Amino acid sequence: MRETESENLSVKLFKPTKHAKETSTIVGSVNQASNDIDSVLDGDSDNSWYRVLRRPQWTWQGVDPIEMEETLARIAASDNDRSNDKLLDTVVGYRSGNWPYEWTQTGISHQKTALLKEEQGDKEGAFTDWLRASTCFSIAGYPHLKGDPLSQQTEILANKAFHSAMEKSTFRIEKVVTKVDGKSLEGFLYIPHTDEPLPTVIVSGSLDSLQTDLWHLFQTYFAPANIAMLTLDMPSVGRSSAWKLTEDSSRLHQAMLHELVSVPWVDQHRVGCLGIRFGANAAVRMAFVEQNLIKSCVSVGGILHAMLTDAKRLKNIPPMHLDTIASRMGKSSASASLLTQLQALSLRHQGLLNGRKTKVPILALGLDGDPVCPDSDNQLAALYSYGGRAKTLPSKPIHDGYHRIMLEAIEWFTRTL
Repeated sequence: MRETESENLSVKLFKPTKHAKETSTIVGSVNQASNDIDSVLDGDSDNSWYRVLRRPQWTWQGVDPIEMEETLARIAASDNDRSNDKLLDTVVGYRSGNWPYEWTQTGISHQKTALLKEEQGDKEGAFTDWLRASTCFSIAGYPHLKGDPLSQQTEILANKAFHSAMEKSTFRIEKVVTKVDGKSLEGFLYIPHTDEPLPTVIVSGSLDSLQTDLWHLFQTYFAPANIAMLTLDMPSVGRSSAWKLTEDSSRLHQAMLHELVSVPWVDQHRVGCLGIRFGANAAVRMAFVEQNLIKSCVSVGGILHAMLTDAKRLKNIPPMHLDTIASRMGKSSASASLLTQLQALSLRHQGLLNGRKTKVPILALGLDGDPVCPDSDNQLAALYSYGGRAKTLPSKPIHDGYHRIMLEAIEWFTRTL
């Protein structure tokens, strides 16, 4: 019965969006030429796809590589009309070959398996498949552009699957809510145990991911280290969709930080921040503007200065990334004025990475040859932090990159919190 209900939800959600606008046309930077990217943090891009394919990250999040390639193959092989004939993932309409459609189908298959395992009493197996379903639904909405109706529908499915998984988790997961501009801001607090208040790290990913994608960090790294984790979406995506990205990139994080003071499971004297890509901009900013409450910080491939001020560097990034940045800033197009506006997000231009040092120790992690976060950005973060450190890790093997990064981060938090 529940299996039928889950399929009916999908039909109900997507019925009115059969002719929805295709994702790559929403902001429309697809005509900009871009260099191919092949990195652990961003995945690989080539001129055959609009989306940057994040194979290492999705595999690390629990997506079966064979299943991933089968899903991508269905998209690539479709004969249905595309908004751009040169880009495989631009099939128009919610039907076979369309990116949200195919990834939703993959998610539904895991949803069915999860329900079957529930009936069989396999709670652990159901937990795993609900999480896989949630991840696939999240990928279906990637890169989560504003005004993309298909993406909004897949997010509903991702949230429902995520909550079904959390109900079966052996750990405690609490929703933490605070108010910003009179609107509710939600984060998830993952707690290894409730015996005592625990050191806690506020974690945010990149601009094109959802906070529900981050559960793996807790299960694999934070929980074994006896550290709680609070996830938060970046402005203009997921549960933070009501706010635009501005130069005050840490505004939502600061509001959540002050809310944590009243949460009994959190040791308010031992709170840290970790951010990936744009999430690192907010995390490092927190290390300066909240240095009386934040005790440690880790930046992973942070977009701190160079990417925001170098026109040549920005011009070489994939169109999908340009669209995502423009979307988060509330822009309908990635116009020439975008670079001027991005410069305001540079932590150096804001006077943070060229003024007084913060007392918060910052670990700035990067990877060899990263096109987005040069070593100079990491050196800046370390230089203007007492006890700060910059470290560049080898970029190969790609499939192991996230694991090596997180081992470094957890060791840092264990020592500094």
